[in-house]
Amino acid sequence: MIALYGGTPVREKPWPMYPIIGEAEKQAVMEVMDSGLLQGFRGSHGPMFLGGPRVQKFEQMVADYHDVEFAVSFTSATAALHGAVVAVGVQPGDEVIVTPYSFSTSATCALMHNAIPVFADIDPDTFCLDPESVERAVTGRTSAIIPVHIFGGPADMDPIMEIARRYNLRVIEDSAQAPGARYKGRLTGTIGDCGIFSFVGEKNASCGEGGMLITNDHKVARQARLMRNHGECLYEPMLGYNYRMTEIQAAIGAEQWRRLDERNGARRALADYLSGKLKDVPGLGVPYVGRDDVHSYYVYALKYDEAETGVPRGWFVEALNAEGVPFGAGYVRPLHWMPLFQKRAHYAYEHYVGSASYYKGLCPVAEDLYERGLVLTSLTRPPNTTEDMDDIVAAIKKVLEYGSQA
Repeated sequence: MIALYGGTPVREKPWPMYPIIGEAEKQAVMEVMDSGLLQGFRGSHGPMFLGGPRVQKFEQMVADYHDVEFAVSFTSATAALHGAVVAVGVQPGDEVIVTPYSFSTSATCALMHNAIPVFADIDPDTFCLDPESVERAVTGRTSAIIPVHIFGGPADMDPIMEIARRYNLRVIEDSAQAPGARYKGRLTGTIGDCGIFSFVGEKNASCGEGGMLITNDHKVARQARLMRNHGECLYEPMLGYNYRMTEIQAAIGAEQWRRLDERNGARRALADYLSGKLKDVPGLGVPYVGRDDVHSYYVYALKYDEAETGVPRGWFVEALNAEGVPFGAGYVRPLHWMPLFQKRAHYAYEHYVGSASYYKGLCPVAEDLYERGLVLTSLTRPPNTTEDMDDIVAAIKKVLEYGSQA
C-alpha cells in the first residue's frame, strides 16, 4: 500500500540539511565579527568605494575561477540583474528578450530600468530559451537578450550569440542556477557580455543572500560598480543604489565558492546515478546534457508523460511526497501569465508604444511543461548519497506501479 493511502512511506528519516555550513564558514564569520568591519563599502572616492577586503577577495576568487577580468558583487542576483541591464546600456523603452520559465526577476529586471520584457519560448529538452523563438521576438526596439541557464543546465548559446551579433544586441547570461556549468567547454556566464550568479538560500554555493556579475568589459564593470554604490555621489549622470554586499556575506561566500567544484561533482555523480536508474522507466525523461556540456544540477528535472505512465502528474507528485520524497510539479507558472504583465501594471507601459503581448499560448512549450510535462526535485545534492537516490527510485517505482494498476 502506498503511503498516500495509509501504507508505510519509503522514506521516514529526514533529508540532510542544506546548505552545508561547516567550521570554515563559521570561522570566517567570527573573523569578520572580531574585526569590527561588517560593511567595508564607502559611497565616496577612495579604495573602499569598491568594498572591504573580504568582498574584494571574494570577487577576485570568482573572477579567477572564470578567467575574466572583473567580478562585481551585489546584495542579490536580482540586484545584479538590475545592474547588468543598466551596465550593458539598455535604455528605458527598449525591449529585452527573456524566458517565461525562470524566477520572476529574470524578466522583471528589465522593468526595474523601465525597459519592456518580451517573452520567447523555450527548448523542450534544455528548458532554456529556444534560439528560433528568440529570433522571432526581435524587433527594432530590442536591445538585449537574457538567456537563463535553468536548473543547472546551459542554454544553447552559440545561436543566441549569433542572433545578438546580427542584430547588435547585448547578452546577459543569467547563471544563477548554474555556477560551474559549461556549454561546449565554456563556463556559463563567460559567453555573453556579462554573467550573473546567485548565492541565495539553496544555491550550489550560498551565503544566505548575494549575487555577482562577471565580465571582461571594462565599461560594464565600471557602470555596475557605480550603480551598486550610490553612483550619483561621484557626480556621474546615473542613478545609483545601495546594492553593496557585506563582509559577512563575502566571508561565507568565499568559503562556499572554494568548494563549488567538489560539490558540483557530487551533484553530477548523484544525478548520473539517478538517471541511470530511471532512464528506462516509461513516461519519464531524464535530464538532457549536450555532448560537450557540463550540468551543475541545481535541481533534477524529469519530463513527465501521463499517457505513458498512466498516472496523473498531480497525483504522482502528491504520492511521492507522501512517501517522504519531496517533488514538485511544473516549476514556476510561466512568467507572462503573471498579473504584473497581464495587466501591464508598471509605469514603463504608460510610455511604451511597442507591441509586446502576454497572452496564454504565447510560449506553448513552457506552458505545457508547467501544466503537464515536468516534475522536479532538489535532492541530487550533497550530503545526500547514492543510498538516498535509491529511496527516490524506490518511491517512484512504487507510486507508478500502484497508480497504473489502480
